Amino acid sequence: MSKRLIAALFGVLAIAVVAAGCGSSGSSDSSSGEESSASALTKPEFIKAADAICEEGNESIEGEAEEFAKENGIDTEKPTTEDQEEVVSEVVAPAIREQAEAISELGAPSGEEEVVEEIVAAVEAGAEEAEEEPVVLVSGEGGGPFEEANELANEFGLKVCGGE
Repeated sequence: MSKRLIAALFGVLAIAVVAAGCGSSGSSDSSSGEESSASALTKPEFIKAADAICEEGNESIEGEAEEFAKENGIDTEKPTTEDQEEVVSEVVAPAIREQAEAISELGAPSGEEEVVEEIVAAVEAGAEEAEEEPVVLVSGEGGGPFEEANELANEFGLKVCGGE
């Protein structure tokens, strides 16, 4: 895909990708004296891990989208709306869904479980909508399928996830 198309596509997705991309970057802290669990991260640690994963997730999706375009003969200089929708449906939305699953496995900071669950649910709903109706993401009209996820991520304190 062209850098311009990718930038436009990721401008809308950046928050959701990052919010969802907090997968398996948990840290183990056995010095607390408490039993170790998946939710051992503090909120600052969680935010740092999530934002790092979002950056990596954005890069990964970009590479996968470029590969998909090449394999499917998509003109990256002048992609059609159908081409863009296909990339969203076949590459972007499934990748975001996988990241949402991974963040749910990361574990929320103590006392933040409900908020993290809301973010994950909003990302999953956005990914489902983007996969089923990619035109909502490609058209750029309104807030798009990830508007709620982006707002929740920003409110939670994520900087890359939910950032512009």
